[in-house]
Amino acid sequence: MKNASETFDTVQMLPDDPAFMLYTSGTTGKPKGVVHRHLAIVQQHVTTEWVLDLHEDDIYWCTADPGWVTGVSYGILGPFSCGASVVVYDGRFDPDVWYSVIEKYRVNVWYSAPTAFRLLAQAPDAHKSHDLSSLRHICSVGEPLNSEIVHWGVRTFGLPIHDNFWQTETGGILIANYPSLPIKPGWMGEPIPGIKAAIVDDSGCEVARGVEGNLALVADFPSLMLTIWKNPAKYREYFTGDWYLTGDRAVQHEDGYFLFIGRADDVINTSGERVGPFEVESALIEHPAILEAGVIGKPDALRGEIVKAFVVLAPGYEPSDELASDVKRFVKTRLAGHAYPREFEIVDTLPKTRSGKIVRRMLRAKELGLPIGDVSTLEE
Repeated sequence: MKNASETFDTVQMLPDDPAFMLYTSGTTGKPKGVVHRHLAIVQQHVTTEWVLDLHEDDIYWCTADPGWVTGVSYGILGPFSCGASVVVYDGRFDPDVWYSVIEKYRVNVWYSAPTAFRLLAQAPDAHKSHDLSSLRHICSVGEPLNSEIVHWGVRTFGLPIHDNFWQTETGGILIANYPSLPIKPGWMGEPIPGIKAAIVDDSGCEVARGVEGNLALVADFPSLMLTIWKNPAKYREYFTGDWYLTGDRAVQHEDGYFLFIGRADDVINTSGERVGPFEVESALIEHPAILEAGVIGKPDALRGEIVKAFVVLAPGYEPSDELASDVKRFVKTRLAGHAYPREFEIVDTLPKTRSGKIVRRMLRAKELGLPIGDVSTLEE
């Protein structure tokens, strides 16, 4: 590198020229090559400033792998466009090492994933031997952020963890808990300026506030994907009229905040009631014995489907009938009667993508004896 040139030749590009391609994480199907255009940097830049609150003199650490969209959009492009200094760590996860990185490099803004924060919460004293006073803003993405982890952030760092929502296909942040707005723990936040988000029914018509439906966006924002690589028919499936359909179920509150329910393919229909797996998983991991949880709908002759939970126990806990009964009682106090898991299975690990999302289709395939399908984007 010491012999490399310090000057570079650049090529003038048009806004709609392809800039990079990433594959979707494939939580519900075969991964697709998502092509993004150069214009996306406009949205990545402003959301890095507005949502991540990143400035030129900041030290920033995004823990995302560069093979994942967050690692590109907000590990490289967004912070570089703002002139911030970026910390890169490519070792294995370890609470003490992670806190050492923050301490050594005086990280100000930290962007990570709910799975990482949950694992850190299982090492409740690890932060005490490190000076983390440089931190002023923490954000989370990749999957819904459980409300308990927001409160854990306040207890541990003196800072809440700010959730935000976007997708590989959208290329940039869409809905967020801004630094300047009150956080509603468990909620995704509000749309960023310029983003028109709504809840629509299956016909593409907007529904009333407080009604669950399909999360949709007016398809006119700069970072929206250009196409699906060599699959234009698949690309067209994302759109209905002026709407880009995210494939997610959500609710918009009267105050404008959005609540994530689950992927449309993951929502469970039990006894005529719809249950989002996230709400059940969130209740489960509030129990001290549960480190991680993944929930699916299992076919049932009486109820149509029942809720089945796959759980990873926290260190120091062993499987027992008493523990299972205690967890069931615990969850029943936090959920509607139809939503609690009627079956539990203890597992060593849950199948997850490299971005930390639980791949429920694999849990479902295992339970029903179906083909596992594509595993190319799973974590090692």
